[in-house]
Amino acid sequence: MTTRVLISGSIAYDTIMVFDGHFKDHILPDRVHMLNVSFLAPTLKREFGGCAANIAYTLKGLGGQPVVLAAVGRDGGDYVDRLAALGIDTTSVLRCEDLYTAQAFITTDLADNQITAFHPGAMSRAHEVAARGPAAWGIVAPNGKDAMLRHAREYREAGIPWIFDPGQLMPMFSGDELRALLDGATALAVNDYESGLMAEKTGLSEAELAARVDAMIVTRGAEGSTLHHGGRTETIPPVRAREALDPTGCGDAYRGGLLHGLSSGLGWPVAARLGSVMGAMKIEHLGPQNHRVDRDAVAARYREAYGASPW
Repeated sequence: MTTRVLISGSIAYDTIMVFDGHFKDHILPDRVHMLNVSFLAPTLKREFGGCAANIAYTLKGLGGQPVVLAAVGRDGGDYVDRLAALGIDTTSVLRCEDLYTAQAFITTDLADNQITAFHPGAMSRAHEVAARGPAAWGIVAPNGKDAMLRHAREYREAGIPWIFDPGQLMPMFSGDELRALLDGATALAVNDYESGLMAEKTGLSEAELAARVDAMIVTRGAEGSTLHHGGRTETIPPVRAREALDPTGCGDAYRGGLLHGLSSGLGWPVAARLGSVMGAMKIEHLGPQNHRVDRDAVAARYREAYGASPW
């Protein structure tokens, strides 16, 4: 039985800057209609990022078989080579020589709030990539809109269970489009802000959203996550981070752990707890793909947090 996981999402370069202060101290609520602010960011790093690549990095480290469905530009060759060297299947990555690879410019403050500007570049052509099975699971994470629609359809047609993870690209979809995607999905994964936004756009409450899929995960940062599954709601306690250095990519690390648990047949509660472990291990490192994923260390953190081993 295959454990392959098809990951539709972005491959991007992240330029991450850290502002040595708090955004709230420099943004006047009564002046947001004419916002003009500048933040001095003495710390800057360029990292490998993008939702699909981040998820695949953690999933592969856990022993999974990620297949990336994405597109890169003329500057993305070294990135794709790096993913392949890690053992990640990149045979479905499209290379567009007339475009740049997607780029995210992220400024983080001392409270872990983020302001991001994103250039999609080659991501806008990711719909030219086909989702081919067999696969144990799939995920539709932030990607070009046409790619998200195509891969969702192809998962359904192939009978592949899949997670809908609209993320930051949720505003691109109408309420009708979100409801249609949700009705074709096996599961929904969002953070607490995205849950509220999706409820607003679809006219459905969190409970009503959860009722339309087999499972719904809502991540809540340091408060853990909520799992709606089988008609029940379960709180997944957070895993204590030893040092919170950088939240960038924590949601993707969570999804990498979640997908490994599901593709390995561990079930939703264990998979969600594994996601929490990976999110905590990621936040202890700068950048989305600098946390070392060691199965023994992961199992030890899982036992420490939840009193049992995931495998």
